[in-house]
Amino acid sequence: MGRMTGSQQDAETEVIIVGGGPVGVGLALTLALRGIRCILVERHATPQPIPKGQNLTQRTMEHVHFWGAEKALRAARTIPPEYGIGGMTSYGTLLGDYHHDWLQRELVRPFYFTDNERLPQYATEAVLRRRLAELPEAETLFGWSAEACEQDAEGVRVTIAERGGDRRRLLRGRFLVGCDGSRSMVREAAGITQTHTDHDRLMVLLVFRSSGLHELLRRFPGKSFFNVLHPELDGYWRFFGRVDLGTTWFFHAPVPPGTTRDSMDFARLLHEAAGASFDVAFDHVGFWDLRFAIADSYRQGRVFIAGDAAHSHPPYGGYGVNTGFEDAVNLGWKLAATLQGWAGPRLLDSYTEERRPVFVSTARDFIEKSIEIDRDFLRRFDPARDREGFEQAWQERRNGATSEVGSFEPHYEGSSIICGAPGASPGAVGSHAYAARPGHHLAPLLVQPGRNVYDVLGRGFSLLTPSGDAEVARRFRAAAEGRGIPLTIIPCTEDQARAQYGAEHLLVRPDQFVAWASDRLHEQAEDVLAKAVGQ
Repeated sequence: MGRMTGSQQDAETEVIIVGGGPVGVGLALTLALRGIRCILVERHATPQPIPKGQNLTQRTMEHVHFWGAEKALRAARTIPPEYGIGGMTSYGTLLGDYHHDWLQRELVRPFYFTDNERLPQYATEAVLRRRLAELPEAETLFGWSAEACEQDAEGVRVTIAERGGDRRRLLRGRFLVGCDGSRSMVREAAGITQTHTDHDRLMVLLVFRSSGLHELLRRFPGKSFFNVLHPELDGYWRFFGRVDLGTTWFFHAPVPPGTTRDSMDFARLLHEAAGASFDVAFDHVGFWDLRFAIADSYRQGRVFIAGDAAHSHPPYGGYGVNTGFEDAVNLGWKLAATLQGWAGPRLLDSYTEERRPVFVSTARDFIEKSIEIDRDFLRRFDPARDREGFEQAWQERRNGATSEVGSFEPHYEGSSIICGAPGASPGAVGSHAYAARPGHHLAPLLVQPGRNVYDVLGRGFSLLTPSGDAEVARRFRAAAEGRGIPLTIIPCTEDQARAQYGAEHLLVRPDQFVAWASDRLHEQAEDVLAKAVGQ
């Protein structure tokens, strides 16, 4: 990392966050709500009006709930609440004869505390920025760019410059987190290398207005995003998405190498993809390369990376912003634990250990696999060649898209800070269950009359234990107090715990993942807690 020179005004904090998109603001919220002072640096004074990152999962909305912004975010929705936010796949053209619903997220709804949501990323950013402004622990510097950073054994230093002005400042902190996108300055300055997988595809992003397309799609009520499979695209999508209900859309599609804003008739491309003509007024034309990139580590000393700075991939399936939010929450509670003095020496390293394999699995087992499945289908089946065979295969796709609860279930089995069975490893392939499984997300069940467990979880660790077993609660409370670990005791009946979670006692992490579950206290409470905080 380079040395810094020039006239600078110093500022001290605990965590410096470079990049104030949704992931950076989410991290700042996670820290500030735990009493950690942070400074957020973002080069754009206002959120950029490009409608990406629209699909917010139930899991992401759990984070928004704990950040205290759920009501405001749902109120900012650009599609009316009564209108559906599901998706559809079509063959040939958007308005063709063959189509089926996407896997509906409501199938996994019982395993999460909140409903999913859909709104443009800039609307999400605006809501989260307003929430962050309410917290005195967070200072925001919008309209400033990070120019250089360095670290030593004592802390980090970041030089920032006012965009469009002459002012420069020097920020000092204990830790630095780069949430500054796929071209991350922080990642490069820290010397963190990346592994790339290039699909050698140039993609166009169009943002446009059209009331005519809305009228054409009235035949598919309750749908907000549509992907089109075409034999010539060999498994890659043409993708339409609503930004609002009636006017604004975005569109992704492969285009020939070397395509520019002026070299293609993009209105014609839209009409070909839809299978009909309609009015088009463009607001934005941009390009991106279809590739995967993942950092080889998410940490270098006191410097961390999260979101697109750590991993980037094509916008297939809505994984991007949701994966970034999970990075923020995972890293946030671990940084807070370290700064508050109750973390063990391995806790910060567990961030890479847990989050990196989840992205590797997401890219391999879901995004790339979906491209391969579509490619294989398009090569094998063609209604012009064998209509009966095509229609049978299409029906199988339809059944597969709506009948399975789904296997995308990120988990931390095998993590060094999880008290679970040996031999497992973190990943994104799993299954949803009500049972409390170490390393997995906690299901939102009733643990007290009329009260969901998510209503009573603490910001630190939480212990669910039968109300009649005071000894277990006493041991854990004493162990937590001895280590300074924040612990909330949640009493429940023995029948509730066993019937609902399959275990009488369970320890839940600050990010709502199960750290330990048992029918009886086989281990010492001190050992369980020590492992859970990286001792």
